[in-house]
Amino acid sequence: MSSDMTPPDRPPAPTCLRSVPSWLLNQVSSRANKVVADALGQSGSRRQYAVLAGLEEFGPISQAELSRRLGLDRSDLVAELNSLERDGLARREPDKSDPRRNALHITAAGAVALQDLHDRVRAGQEALLAPLSVGERAEFVSLLQRLLAHHAS
Repeated sequence: MSSDMTPPDRPPAPTCLRSVPSWLLNQVSSRANKVVADALGQSGSRRQYAVLAGLEEFGPISQAELSRRLGLDRSDLVAELNSLERDGLARREPDKSDPRRNALHITAAGAVALQDLHDRVRAGQEALLAPLSVGERAEFVSLLQRLLAHHAS
């Protein structure tokens, strides 16, 4: 990457944009999505990773609550759950406390798949953050977490 932060295969953006935090975040986000997608390859999607991680940490959980916690549209979550259930990675069962609802669970196969996805995502993060030192990475994550927490409401 050149010193003006422009990938070598792309002409530079206007100077005024290269100092606008929201523009920079958008550009980094676009590249981060590609790096993580490449790291995941055919083994899963970012959405699959998020759903399995949510099921592992919060499950059993209702679809509505998982949708809220992950910030996923309910219809997108249903589509992902259908796929995960078809592949034996998650299951829906009647909620013991309210039989009108389903409780979502990760399966043993889902936990194994999630571990593989953790490893692949970690490799993607390494590639994405390669120019930063360990301390800079921690500071960067902390700053992103603060921004997200501030704008979450």
